[in-house]
Amino acid sequence: MPFEADLPPPSPILRERLAPGNLLRAGINLSNFLLVSGRSSSGEPEGVAPDLARALADHLGTGLRLVPYANPGLLADAAPRDEWDVGLIGAEPQRAEAIRFTPAYAEIAASYLVRADSPLRAIADVDAEGVRIAVTGRTAYGLWLDRAIRKAELVRSATLDDAARDFAEKRLDALAGLRPRLLADAVAMPGTRILDGHFMTVQQAIGVPRAKAEAADYLAGFVAAAKRSDFVAALIAKHGVQGLSVAA
Repeated sequence: MPFEADLPPPSPILRERLAPGNLLRAGINLSNFLLVSGRSSSGEPEGVAPDLARALADHLGTGLRLVPYANPGLLADAAPRDEWDVGLIGAEPQRAEAIRFTPAYAEIAASYLVRADSPLRAIADVDAEGVRIAVTGRTAYGLWLDRAIRKAELVRSATLDDAARDFAEKRLDALAGLRPRLLADAVAMPGTRILDGHFMTVQQAIGVPRAKAEAADYLAGFVAAAKRSDFVAALIAKHGVQGLSVAA
C-alpha cells in the first residue's frame, strides 16, 4: 500500500542524520498486538506499525530494518544507546525525557476489567482505599496510572498475561488494560465485565532519540500527512484491527 501525500522529502543532511548509511532502523514494540498483528513467513513483524515504518523509509528513499523489542519499556530504554533511529511507541511524559515524540497517529482506549459482582461501577470508583489494580508495568497506560492513582494500590507485572493471571489468582479488584485486550480477557474469564468509558487513551506516535531531535518536525509532518491522506485509516482497515482509531 503506497503512501501518497504532498510532503516534501527532508534535506539530504537531515535524511542522513535520520537514517545513517541509507538505512532507517525502526524500533517496534512486539507486545502491542494492535500495532503488530502478525509475522511474515520470514518472521518479520507485520501490522500497522511496521507498515508505517516502511512507508517512512520509502518516503526517505532508504532501506528499512525493523528492530523488535519485547515490550515498550525495553524500546524506550534503548533510546540513548543508538539502537534505533525512530521508535513506534506510545507517547508518554516519562519516556519524553529521552525521546522526542510526534503528535499521535493512532490512539487506543484503556479501561478496567472487574468481576460481575464488584461494587466498582464507574472508572472514578477504582481509585479508592483498599482497591488493588493489576497492571502491566511500563506500558503507556501503566505509566499514566503511576502518576494518576492516589488511593488504590497498583500490582505491577511484566506481561499482559501475568497481569491477567494476577487479577484472577490473587483476587485483585480490577485489571487495567487496553480495551481490545480486556474484551478478550472478559471472554477468557467468565463472570467479569468492563467498566464503561476509559481512564486514558494511549497516544501511539513516532519518536526519535533526543540526540536526533532535529528530525522531529519532519516526522510530525509525515504523521500529519499520513492521517490527512487516510493512509493510517487504510492501514487499520488492511490489518482488520479492532479498537485502534486514527488520532484526532
